Formats: sequence, structure tokens, C-alpha cells
Amino acid sequence: MTDESTPAGGAGPEPAQPTSAEPVPELRGIDLARRALEEARAAAKASGKSVGQGRSSPKPRLRAGTGRRGWSGAGPDGRDPQPFGALTGLVAKNRGWSPRVAEGTVLGRWPQVVGEDISAHAEPVALREGVLSISAESTAWATQLRMLQSQILAKIAAAVGDGIVTSLRITGPTAPSWRKGERHIKGRGPRDTYG
Repeated sequence: MTDESTPAGGAGPEPAQPTSAEPVPELRGIDLARRALEEARAAAKASGKSVGQGRSSPKPRLRAGTGRRGWSGAGPDGRDPQPFGALTGLVAKNRGWSPRVAEGTVLGRWPQVVGEDISAHAEPVALREGVLSISAESTAWATQLRMLQSQILAKIAAAVGDGIVTSLRITGPTAPSWRKGERHIKGRGPRDTYG
């Protein structure tokens, strides 16, 4: 007993045959794509829409009360990951820490602020009330840095902003102390016998 809707081979229903007397050639490649486009245009025309002309992407709807778009587009928005430096700068600004952060930048990033040549021969010691104390490795470098003082101040202002460092106090190396122990006698001491 065989089902009348299934052919004897059991392969399932056969495809519908064209009703016209002429056979329809099988479409391939570009012809198939053209045919699909024509059918889509006809369907769109029947529904009252135009296909392929005047395309515009729909505007995203704003979420109620948030002022944000419902979906993210190609451009950056506030929900994207932010650089860590920008976030810490924003926190420092909001809390009033910006001057302290700038002071720390001068002391902590000294080679990047003034350059490798100067930082190899001098180091910052302290920054108080806009006065930066710098200790040079020799008296010759201390003299050189005093002559370059305006250029050093300009480099610091470019790195951290104006008003953080207003002047420099440059010192050379300290002389060795002749004081030994807790007790000493006023005066020149043993140095007066050198000769």
C-alpha cells in the first residue's frame, strides 16, 4: 500500500511544474541575482516602499530619562572604555587634586619633563609654594642650570601647566662636614693646621 501523495521511490513530493507550454530555463549567477532584485522591488512597490532609493538609516531612539541612544553606533559614546589617564585626571580635577598631581608629575617624571641631559646631572629635591629646589651634581652644573633657568621653567610649564612652578632654587653639592660625634668646639678646628 503506497501513499498517493508520495511517489513510489519515496523521495517526497515532486516540485511543481510550470503550467505554460514553454520550459523555463534554470537561472544562474547574475541572472538569478537580477531576478531576486526584481521580485524584491515588485514586493516593495506593492507594499508602498521604495527599494534602493533614498536609503537612510533609522535614527536611534533615546531611552526614556537617560539621554542615551538605545544602541551604540559607529562613533564613540560615554559607555565606551575610557583611557585610564583621562579618568584619573577627571577624578583629580573633580576633587581639587590637580595642583598636587602636577607637583607629583614634576618630581616623579623629572627626566621626561626637563630632558635626559639635565636630569642626568640634576635632580629635584622639593617643591614648596611654587619654588622647586634642584640639587646639581657639581658647581659647574649648578651654574649652567642657573643660566638655563628660564628654559627649564618653560619646559616644566609645558609639561604640567602654568603656575605650578614659579621659580627655581638651584644648589650645588654640599661640602663634607668636619663635625664628628655629638660634641664639638666652636671655630675652625683641625683644619687650621693643614698646610
